[in-house]
Amino acid sequence: MSSFSADWLERREPHDRKARNPAVLEALRRCFSQETSVTIVDLACGTGSTLRALADFLPRHQHWRLVDNDLGLLARAKGAAEAMASGPRVTVTAVDLARDIETALDGPIDLVATSAFLDLVSQDWLERLVTEVAVRRLPFYAALSYDGRVTLDPADDADATIVSAFNRHQSTDKGFGPALGPAAVGELVRRFDRLGYEVVQGLSDWVIGARDPIFGDVVASLAAAARELVGVPQATIDAWVRRRTGLAMVGRSTIRIGHRDVFARPTGAAGAPGAAGPTGSAGPTGRR
Repeated sequence: MSSFSADWLERREPHDRKARNPAVLEALRRCFSQETSVTIVDLACGTGSTLRALADFLPRHQHWRLVDNDLGLLARAKGAAEAMASGPRVTVTAVDLARDIETALDGPIDLVATSAFLDLVSQDWLERLVTEVAVRRLPFYAALSYDGRVTLDPADDADATIVSAFNRHQSTDKGFGPALGPAAVGELVRRFDRLGYEVVQGLSDWVIGARDPIFGDVVASLAAAARELVGVPQATIDAWVRRRTGLAMVGRSTIRIGHRDVFARPTGAAGAPGAAGPTGSAGPTGRR
């Protein structure tokens, strides 16, 4: 299982928080609205952004089990959580999720959560995860899974070439086998539907402006993915980066990166964890 730098995770967190779909968050809140405490497993927790984003939507007494393979990220996540005014109880578990899902889900759990992760995993791995979650009859929250949509404004003749290469790169092995990439959310929803779960889903797009501190990172990421694939001339990529950078320097470029959020819960008695209103959707434009 690969890891991301703490610096990148922290710089993207404000965009993740802004993008999280409110209809999906509300479904999560309703699911646990009658509870006084909750135990959450956060898979691939990074620096703990999922904890910080969900804390206000869950019962006051929270026990977070943060799971990652990176000891440095786990230490940062635990320290940041312990500094929160709400004071959630936090434990950390170092696990290589590519090899061992079962250890991560061992013990009493009320909710499994993850963010910006499922597009990195393979179809077989996702099947294992959904099976383990469903056997335990647990609700599941997955945010910010990339769905293949990238829109750049103003348009450039090379945009389609770069985005197509990026999407192909997203389906390469990220440590879990051939990644689902943009297909991840559809596969997740299909599996939970098949198992009788109720699913709420909605868009959680990033909208990155030219003056945004991570604009350059996003352009560089798109270009780097294209460079790693055979078939896209380096000159085409370099020229595209120069044009995008030039537009950004005069405040004339915006990038929308498409994501989707999902909350799935087993059917059951109304008001109980894993049981609430009917299957829903945040609509074709998410919260907008």
